Amino acid sequence: MLTPSEKKALHTFRQYLITPGQMLCFYGPDLEKHKSALQQLTEKDFLVKENFNGAYSLTHAGFAAMKTCDA
Repeated sequence: MLTPSEKKALHTFRQYLITPGQMLCFYGPDLEKHKSALQQLTEKDFLVKENFNGAYSLTHAGFAAMKTCDA
């Protein structure tokens, strides 16, 4: 089960039509707003933290979760 903040973070990936393996960079206020949720989603193996600051990629599980949330 996803928390509301995790759903909002995944909604950002949906906004940009991100698919598994594609990277999305969060910065500034968006990074601060979603920081905790991004960390939680990474721990659940829905996201992979990339080398760039604020960059995350969707896993296949994260993509499936993103498609089911209505945030």
